[in-house]
Amino acid sequence: MMQKPIIIPLINPNEPDAYLASLLVKNGQKVVAGELLCVLETTKSTVELTAEVDGYVVGIQYQEGDTVSAGDYLGFISSEKDWKPSQVQGDQTNAEDVPEGLRITKPALELAKAHGLDLNTFRKDMLITERVVRDMVEKGKQEQLDVVGEHLGLEHLIIYGGGGHGKSVLDLIRTLNVYQVIGFIDDNMPAGEKIMGVPVLGGQQVLADLYKKGVRLAVNAVGGIGNIAVRLKVSQILRREGFSSPTIVHPTAFVEQSALLESGVQVFPHAYIGSEVKIGFGSIVNTGAIVSHDCVLGSFVNLSPGAILAGGVQVRDQTLIGMGVTVNLSVSIGRNVRIGNSATVKTDVPDGGIVRAGATWPND
Repeated sequence: MMQKPIIIPLINPNEPDAYLASLLVKNGQKVVAGELLCVLETTKSTVELTAEVDGYVVGIQYQEGDTVSAGDYLGFISSEKDWKPSQVQGDQTNAEDVPEGLRITKPALELAKAHGLDLNTFRKDMLITERVVRDMVEKGKQEQLDVVGEHLGLEHLIIYGGGGHGKSVLDLIRTLNVYQVIGFIDDNMPAGEKIMGVPVLGGQQVLADLYKKGVRLAVNAVGGIGNIAVRLKVSQILRREGFSSPTIVHPTAFVEQSALLESGVQVFPHAYIGSEVKIGFGSIVNTGAIVSHDCVLGSFVNLSPGAILAGGVQVRDQTLIGMGVTVNLSVSIGRNVRIGNSATVKTDVPDGGIVRAGATWPND
């Protein structure tokens, strides 16, 4: 009798977890080799997982919407429809931690413990997955929001995105001593978790409640490296819910008085913005970057640390310029361009162009 495990692959070496965006099979379903089983998403990639052999799907231990980890078993493909695994990977492994008769995955158990949930309140006639636990956590989100208060003003601010860029944004805002960060919004983190001492208030579904409480300012802290679509989506969500994005400039950055920075621009430590520079909505000028006189940057441009733009450079919307890149005088760079780290750009780059890391454009 054949049993083939369905193993969650490592999609991104720097991101071991993935989101189970779509589960297309159910227990007992017959499949053939090559048939689509599910769709997995990370912040940078989408992967379709297919059946390796013919058989019946059994022992599925996750639900659509769960977070899964590389190496986990989604389930099995068996030659026998009624075969049941004696112990599915991720089920309880320590009887001292889990009430007798309760079947719970390891990620679900860890999440339940992190939120102090009573394991005895879970049903024993079903497998408790991370999604089940998250649903219970959702019930307590309103209590978390109530702690925020009812009378908030323009100095109060939320940060959307709890990753590495979000941490950098939090430190930047703290140095300004102007705004009070009341919490993070993150669609993939449980409410109540803390980032550098600041609570996660929930996902986008809590934005309406925060707006009613008087919060009007939000910083988009999704960096968008490798996938600008995520950053654009967050910006659309914030606008739809009525939030404005302040311009934030680190005190160690230098911005000439004649420069114009639109709302939502973020300027990090030791960056320089020259005379009569114009920078569009939602753009990021990272640590140590130089934007010389008369440059014009469109919206959602991302200048990585140490990038240098000579005078009069034009950069259109949604372009990423990597670390240590040098762009020559009066060069025009198109929309949705990707310029790799340490590249040198001597002439114009068309829309959608890609300049490889360390390369010289145009190729000599």
